[in-house]
Order: sequence, then structure tokens, then C-alpha cells
Amino acid sequence: MELHTLQHADGAKKKAKRVGRGHASGNGKTAGRGHKGQKSRSGYSRKPAFEGGQMPLNRRLPKRGFNHQQRHPFAELNLDVLATKFEDGAVITTDTLRERGIVKVLAGGVKILGRGDVDGKKFTVRVEAVSAGAKEKIEKAGGAVELVAAPEAAAE
Repeated sequence: MELHTLQHADGAKKKAKRVGRGHASGNGKTAGRGHKGQKSRSGYSRKPAFEGGQMPLNRRLPKRGFNHQQRHPFAELNLDVLATKFEDGAVITTDTLRERGIVKVLAGGVKILGRGDVDGKKFTVRVEAVSAGAKEKIEKAGGAVELVAAPEAAAE
């Protein structure tokens, strides 16, 4: 068996239907498109939600709620990520997290959450917010938590 001898299995490839090739073919004249109208023309396509000009469903239904921009202003980060990305004795700040591409800092800054464990590493964490569980785990491992104020320019 060589590359130039490879063939498709029997029945795997079906020949394309040749339409518009005369009356005797059974698909002549209108080529299976019916008579006249927009759908019979070449180049026709419509939007997935088009309903023939009727007001579409997504515009008939009322809108509910809103997305408050300052509701969740923190870039959230868990302890297990810190344990894998930083060595023992590291000083972790919002700037170091941004420089390493670990978080995209949002209006309120960074908040450390308590999923995972620090694996006995002693971190000094200087961020805008820390959950109670995360603070407890960091201090239990011998690290320190310092809260800093959110940057004023980013909070607007």
C-alpha cells in the first residue's frame, strides 16, 4: 500500500447531484428550487433568526435586569494558583500578578480566595482584598497578609 494507491471505501463518497441539466434529468428548468421568489435566486441567504419580516422573538420579549459594572470589581485568584506560580518567601503584589500575566486587574484590584492550599509556602501578600479562609491559610503557613487601597484612577 502506497499513498498514490489509497482510495475511499465503497459508498463513502457520493457523486454531487447535477441540477439544471435539461428536462430529461429530472432536475432541469428550476433545478429543484421551485418557482421564482427570493429563495430561488443565486446568492440567497438569511439570518438564522429571520422570521420573514415578522418582529423576531428576541425583539418581542421584554428585557430584564441589568449588569452593574461595579458589582464584582475584583480580579479573583485562588490560593492553589499562588502555590504553583510563586516560590517560598515570595512577596505577592497586584503589580507582580499583572506582570506575570496571572490576572487582568479590574477596577477594585485583586482578591485572593481560599480554594486550595499554600503547601507550607510563606507568602507575603499585598492585595486589595482577601477572603477570611484564604487569610487564615496564609497566616497558618507562616505568611503575612497586608491589605492595600484600590487605585483611585481604576475605580472610576
